[in-house]
Amino acid sequence: MVDVISVRFKMGGKSYFFAPGSYMIKKGDFVIVDTERGAECGEVILETHKVTDSSVTKELKKVTRVADLNDRKKLVQNREDEKKAFTLCEECIVKHKLDMRLTDVEYTFDRSKIVFNFTADGRVDFRDLVKDLAGIFRTRIELRQIGVRDESKRMGGLGICGRPFCCSHFLNNFQPVSIKMAKEQGLSLNPAKISGSCGRLMCCLGFEQSTYEYLNTITPAYGSIVKTVDGEGMVLESNPISGNIRIRLSGMSEVPKIYKRDDIEIIKAAPKRAQEKRRKPKSPDA
Repeated sequence: MVDVISVRFKMGGKSYFFAPGSYMIKKGDFVIVDTERGAECGEVILETHKVTDSSVTKELKKVTRVADLNDRKKLVQNREDEKKAFTLCEECIVKHKLDMRLTDVEYTFDRSKIVFNFTADGRVDFRDLVKDLAGIFRTRIELRQIGVRDESKRMGGLGICGRPFCCSHFLNNFQPVSIKMAKEQGLSLNPAKISGSCGRLMCCLGFEQSTYEYLNTITPAYGSIVKTVDGEGMVLESNPISGNIRIRLSGMSEVPKIYKRDDIEIIKAAPKRAQEKRRKPKSPDA
């Protein structure tokens, strides 16, 4: 086990491990650390704690020092200058008629480099743009093309649920999301309903996937033959979350009845293809 602190350099960004050394560091403090991009100032989001050696994939670097008032002022000044740089870069993009959309701008803490993040449908020849930016800012220039999911994470916003984007609020890393998850959760496969503002499948599809995978293994699907206290019948609809199963009893033409999952016994499971028709009851009683 090794003592580490978790440091984040940008709101909603990924956190990184650093060795606290002899410093007494609390959550919310700002520290100066050495990174691959040079010296950076980041916020401590988790004070000293222990992690396994295997959790530290790279050489653990120590905290250079705790940020003082001048460091905090410099960080604020960098953020203000990033806004100005954003405007100037957009003007240069228009000037060169480039098919790209600027997302955000980042100054390294020591101002040795400025990074311009952008999105584009294809490759962009920005060599002339880099020359112009280098002449304006007199420092190293890096243009980095990112994906639409990264763009949403950096810019933030509100999802269809009315809450801030998960990716910009608390998710450190993007997890794989597939259309299979929507199928297993009984959701509409309409892209407009299961896609986020970035145009990709919503990250939240993966939050409850493991629960649905388990519940679907113990919940009879559409077409299954089951035994109830009232006799045998066929499953018409099932809701894995509530455990309510709508069943039409054999030899009875009356309205189907609803039973609890724990009160029935599966006699013959539906074929795998039929299981894809699993539906949730629309009745409020279900």
